[in-house]
Amino acid sequence: MKWRQLPLGPLQTNCYIYSNEEKECLVIDPGGDANKLTNILQQQHLKPVAILLTHAHFDHIGAVDDIRNQWKVPVYVHKNERDWLTEPSLNGSQFFMAGAVKVSAADELIKSEGTLTIGNFSLQVYETPGHSPGSISFYAAEAGIVFSGDALFAGSIGRTDLPGGNHDQLIKSIHDKLLTLPEDTLVLSGHGPETTIELEMERNPFLNGF
Repeated sequence: MKWRQLPLGPLQTNCYIYSNEEKECLVIDPGGDANKLTNILQQQHLKPVAILLTHAHFDHIGAVDDIRNQWKVPVYVHKNERDWLTEPSLNGSQFFMAGAVKVSAADELIKSEGTLTIGNFSLQVYETPGHSPGSISFYAAEAGIVFSGDALFAGSIGRTDLPGGNHDQLIKSIHDKLLTLPEDTLVLSGHGPETTIELEMERNPFLNGF
């Protein structure tokens, strides 16, 4: 399995392309710049099989419809944010941008934690709310990586001052779901560089005491 990080959209949100040897891939959080993302997928001869959303804030969904329509693939989001894709007041775009961002509703709702199998891909879903009510993280054990969305960053954590945010809940999510992963797990965040669970346990100033 391989992964590639692509900062896209107005806030340079990290989109991830997670691919296998058969050139199939999952597209995680396609935040914008649809033409750039499409060109890269085509140049690499990659075939998306699904779009996964760690959450549905506007900066994570901007290119959803372009990729979905180009490759006819389903979009997955947590049930707690089922309405966010179509509603700018929920996904935050009406508060941050001149134009509202909305895309078509998700094709699949993730209703609980557990194993998510899509084709030859198998990911463990962890509910990690706090940044938003439906924030989830995707853990790929065989690759030793976790796509943490905006829950955990290198040296920081997600903001909790947006609608539905909860600081105490976020800290609990990180402690209970992410810091329990193997320490060498690579954390692939929604913004900024990658890090590891070990580094964040040792150095993240927001997680002192854990």
